[in-house]
Amino acid sequence: MTPFQLVKPEELAYLLPELILVGTLIWSLLLELILRPRQSRFPVAGFTLLGLLAAAVADLRLLGEPARTLFSGMIVRDDFAIIFQLLAAFAAGLVVFASIWTREVSDQPTAGQGEYYLLILGATIGMFFLVAAQNLLMLYLSMELLSLPSYLLVAWPKRSRPATEAGIKYVVYGAGASCAMIYGISLLYGLSGSLELHDLNAYVAGLSDQTALPVATFLVALLLTLAGFLFKIAAFPLFQWAPDVYQGAPTPITAFLAVGSKAAGMGALLRFLYLGLCVRGSADLFTALGGLHWPMLIAVISALTMTAGNLIALAQTNAKRLLAYSSIAHAGYILMGIPLLSVAGLTAVIFYLAVYLVMNLGAFLSVIMLENQGLPPEIKNYRGLGARSPAIAIAFSVFLFSLTGIPPLGGFIGKFYLFAALIQGRLYWLAVVGVLNSVVSLYYYANIVRRMFLEKPLDETPVPASPMLRGLLAVLALITLALGLYWIPLYQLVEFAASTLGL
Repeated sequence: MTPFQLVKPEELAYLLPELILVGTLIWSLLLELILRPRQSRFPVAGFTLLGLLAAAVADLRLLGEPARTLFSGMIVRDDFAIIFQLLAAFAAGLVVFASIWTREVSDQPTAGQGEYYLLILGATIGMFFLVAAQNLLMLYLSMELLSLPSYLLVAWPKRSRPATEAGIKYVVYGAGASCAMIYGISLLYGLSGSLELHDLNAYVAGLSDQTALPVATFLVALLLTLAGFLFKIAAFPLFQWAPDVYQGAPTPITAFLAVGSKAAGMGALLRFLYLGLCVRGSADLFTALGGLHWPMLIAVISALTMTAGNLIALAQTNAKRLLAYSSIAHAGYILMGIPLLSVAGLTAVIFYLAVYLVMNLGAFLSVIMLENQGLPPEIKNYRGLGARSPAIAIAFSVFLFSLTGIPPLGGFIGKFYLFAALIQGRLYWLAVVGVLNSVVSLYYYANIVRRMFLEKPLDETPVPASPMLRGLLAVLALITLALGLYWIPLYQLVEFAASTLGL
């Protein structure tokens, strides 16, 4: 009898990105223990950046190879997972780099700085496994591996009352969503007899032949499981935690939650829905199984999420809270492509996620640079910024207009593909809701730009900035502009990754 092996030796080459991150975490921890607390920040941060870069390179080398199941079928190495892992590594790398030069993080009077970067690395490992999980238990464990370091990162300024309050709120909301999700997964296991997405797919395919009780139980299980995903991406109705947590957390961690965590959660949700509840047919279309109308549920959640996010954002006076509600609204935009059940819709979702990652990180980086110079993130403090710091004001405006979807910026191309997919899929009402919400968002984004360029500054003193952060801000602004002018290579890459899902 052949002994059971969770990891076979030949699989290790395909686990190289995750192994690199785990090795980086171990060696970074040793550096943290060897060096003095106030001396560990730069070495650990630099080593973390190298590890993230090496993991991204290892992922790129695996891109285009046939899909392989690893860990006895618990995770899969396919192009879909690799694209999301690259997005996660890119987001984590930028957040680590920005954190090095962020006074809110580096000037804390508490002992020890290196563990901050270790927590980011641990959360990134969770994201890597989350987007590759095709087993419900592995999916849940990966989400917890992402969530637990995130709770600590939100409360990182150890003597900061707002950060501590934000951390407690995040833990309470996260615990509730986690409990709902694991209970839903247990019901799915009880119904299907398996934790594998492919076995769940087979069960759902025969659900229409079942009696009313199994169908009702499955719907309850599905809703409870979706609660975990909706919490992670801050979608309706589980978005209430985001504004308080985003405002209280260090701004780099706010950016990390708004882009990295959201992208990983969206990747896991796409795999769960498309592999567990759909079957792929001809012409790059998917069909929902079991006679369930969950695509319409996702469409309604999408409409409610973007509408709630944009309408509440209109009343915000704090830039971080405004960007929090903006992040909620963008979760709604991203969800628009899921109900189409097509490769075109899936491609539009991934493409918009990639563009959103760049422009939203740029917006938060602008806030970080202003906070470094003593400007609290109240929108009224940005009056006359165009005269005090033209470079920051112009770059900030680029990101805000891109988030709105104004050409010729990357956000416009992302929304164009989403709306084009909706029209192609004849989901006209959701496209109309999306366009109206984009118009609403223009008001509060343009209000910040108006204050920066059309109002007189309260203080004429120029606002200096770190050369490193200024260079990073310029790079992100140029990428945002470049994606609005020449986006074909990125679109072709994500289209190829989307087309391999379910094959």
